[in-house]
Amino acid sequence: MTSKAVTARPAAAPGADRSVLSGARRIVVKVGSSSLTSIKGGISEEALTDLADALARKRNAGTEIILVSSGAIAAGLAPLGLAKRPRDLATQQAAASVGQGLLMARYTHAFGAHGVTVSQVLLTADDFMRRRQHTNALRALDRLLNLGVVPVVNENDTVATHEIRFGDNDRLAALVAHLVRADALVLLSDVDSLYDGPPAHGAKRIAHIAGPQDLEGVTIGRTGKAGTGTGGMVTKVEAATIAADSGIPALVTSTGNAAAALAGQDVGTWFSVNGSRKPVRLLWLAHLASVEGTLVLDDGAVKAVRDRHTSLLPAGISAVRGHFEAGDAVEMVSPDGTVIARGLVNYAAEELPQMLGRSTQELGKELGRGYDRVVVHVDDLVLV
Repeated sequence: MTSKAVTARPAAAPGADRSVLSGARRIVVKVGSSSLTSIKGGISEEALTDLADALARKRNAGTEIILVSSGAIAAGLAPLGLAKRPRDLATQQAAASVGQGLLMARYTHAFGAHGVTVSQVLLTADDFMRRRQHTNALRALDRLLNLGVVPVVNENDTVATHEIRFGDNDRLAALVAHLVRADALVLLSDVDSLYDGPPAHGAKRIAHIAGPQDLEGVTIGRTGKAGTGTGGMVTKVEAATIAADSGIPALVTSTGNAAAALAGQDVGTWFSVNGSRKPVRLLWLAHLASVEGTLVLDDGAVKAVRDRHTSLLPAGISAVRGHFEAGDAVEMVSPDGTVIARGLVNYAAEELPQMLGRSTQELGKELGRGYDRVVVHVDDLVLV
């Protein structure tokens, strides 16, 4: 198959329905550990094969598929003699290292039965923070899709840290969908839909979420089974909301509904588009970045940042809280403590107190070059 240039595709139209899935050119599908795990705690061959069958058929029908799959740690438990998911990071990383190859071998076999090749793509949160890295990731994923491959994406647990990681693959899937300009995101779990209450108590299925207002009053709380996952319904709703806010419709349903979902049938909960595309770095900053500190702004700076969309200058900062380094994510709050924005700060916490209330020109003359920069550049800032 010949190579194609990477071209931007428009975001799905507001109010788009499930028929988007039946005719989509590119879909990101996410499956969690709990959906692939057997009662004994290992990977279920039946569940994995059924999922691969549904995705391979869709791929062979002409739709590009990216699978974001958890399960590496779960696959590595038995070979290491572990009965349940470890709590410490080092053992999690060891299990992921053992299990990732086993998981990919099973996907290779299951998709291979349909003549479909799969590839392994491991990403970290850092890959979405740095332009060069996410550009390279996009180039690789786009080329794989052009070659007819189904990339299987997972977080690189072996090198991820507690401080900088996704913690679940739902939000990773939302970022991947945004990165590759997917037409839709499908989030699969062991629950068939979002409900207006506990499903066991006669609750009604919520078929459609048009915007955040539809989630008001809905209690969401569901953890995965078998102690193998880190997500749940909460993170799926968060991921679907992230996607919808950035111009990509999303569907939340069960793994057993995968084929029906990809055919555009009325299953699960559909999240309509209610926002437009944003740079992937700002999407990460708005939803995933670990906030290391707080900058308290005066009223003038609040108006400048929030209403005029300008960079934050030291003259507009009245207080600094927390311990952070240059390049870390910080929150910007109004005098009454209301969070108005997040951004990547250009100075460490200990540098800022001497700069507060002063102009960049004055600081540059007194402290030297490097102190005449803005505190948070408008390109590294997102309103919340």
